[in-house]
Formats: sequence, C-alpha cells, structure tokens
Amino acid sequence: MRVIRISTLDEPGLADYSGLTDVALRRVSEPAGGLYIAESSKVMARAIAAGHQPRSVLLQEQWLDALRPLLDRFDIPVFVGDAALLESLTGYNLHRGALAAMHRPALPPAAQLLENARRVVVLEDIVDHTNVGAIFRSVAGLGADAVLVTPRCADPLYRRSVRVSMGTVLQVPWTRLPDWPEGAQILAHAGFHVAALALAPDAVGLAEFAANAPEKVAILLGSEGDGLSRTALSYADSIVTIPMGHGVDSLNVAAASAVTLWALR
Repeated sequence: MRVIRISTLDEPGLADYSGLTDVALRRVSEPAGGLYIAESSKVMARAIAAGHQPRSVLLQEQWLDALRPLLDRFDIPVFVGDAALLESLTGYNLHRGALAAMHRPALPPAAQLLENARRVVVLEDIVDHTNVGAIFRSVAGLGADAVLVTPRCADPLYRRSVRVSMGTVLQVPWTRLPDWPEGAQILAHAGFHVAALALAPDAVGLAEFAANAPEKVAILLGSEGDGLSRTALSYADSIVTIPMGHGVDSLNVAAASAVTLWALR
C-alpha cells in the first residue's frame, strides 16, 4: 500500500469518496464506475476475504496501523487525513474510521446460482437500502442459499445496505434476476416452487406451508409500499401469509423475511 497523507482535497483519487450522502448520485456512479464503498475495517476485511479488490482506502491516522496487515499486500493509495477534512469530503462523520472504494465483482448468471440451492430469497423492487441489508443479514443467519434481486431493486452493495447487513452482502451469494417472465422461467427451470409473501383471500398460512414445504423454495418478497406486483403474483406457485393480530395487517418486509426463513429452517 502507498500511504498518502492529505491536507487538501485536491489529491487525485478522492473523487470516489465525495458526496456519499447523495443517494441518487451514488446509485448512478457506483454501478457505472464498477465500484462500491466498504465502510469500517470489519466490512473491508469481509470484502477482501470474499475476493473483492480495493481501489483505494480513506482513513484517519489512528486506524492506519490496525489496517496495515489487511492492506499491505495491495499496491493501492491509502489516503490519510484528519476527521474534519474527511468529513468535508464525504459529507458525514467517519466514526467507523475507514472507507474503501472496492471494485465490484462480476455477478454470476441466476441459473448458475440456483444449481445447488434449496432455499433462495427473491426481492422484487425493494427500494429501501436498509431493508435490503436487513434481509441479507437474515439470509446469512437463518440459512438460505442465495438472494436474487430484480432489475429495479435497490443495490445490495450500496454503502447503507452493506452496513446494515453487517457485511453479509459480501458473503451471501446474490445476483440480478431478469424481469418477468424470464425470471420466473429461470426459477421454474431450476425446479423451484415460488412462494409469494402476500395478503390474499386464498393465501395459505406460513405454518401450514412450512409443514409440507417443497424441496426447493424461492421466497418472493415485494416492495415496501405496494407489495408484490400482479405480474409476480401470477407466477407464484403458492401465496403465503404470516397470520397477524391486533389489527396489524403485515410485517415490515425485512421482518417478514426473517420469520419466513425461520419457519422454513
């Protein structure tokens, strides 16, 4: 690694870290530039362990020695500055001490990811990065094999998704699923029973479904506001609901994913 101590923001390479609070900007620039931001030493370590390559690192002086064992083997710039300067660059307080601009790995085809899987989670158009990160954490902790996200779903490698997931988006296999009907055809060809989580008069209760669950199940979860699209529901083999009480009609989508994965464990 090449340590570069900065006192101004004129150093080439710092543009990767500017404006991190602007969600729209990061959505456009990260995928197009082939980058994502890993925040904290723990997340950086998980990313590198997963084979992801850093392009550069930005940190405060007090974190440098602790991160040397992780970064010494990479010929990359490590920008070191004081807290006020880094906050002026990124737009927020780096209380976790370090950020890394990481190259995005190529995503595998969905069919390849499904070859040896038995339980997968499919996210249709979930737009909140916090929910995406929380679902990945549930998948990692409760034992699903992979996550597939539709083209309009929020980016699992967006900084907030990575942080909320505690870095598990870097260890859970995932990829983009083509839109319907192609996505449904890929799941059917791989032998998956699609179980859509939704409210419907003919829905089966989760406990009943789990008691006789098919060998391969794809749990289909919809967007925060409108839930699953009619098109997605038309390709479901079962519609499953989590029974609720006290006038509550449903759980947050991240909570619903955890409850469903626990029932199908």
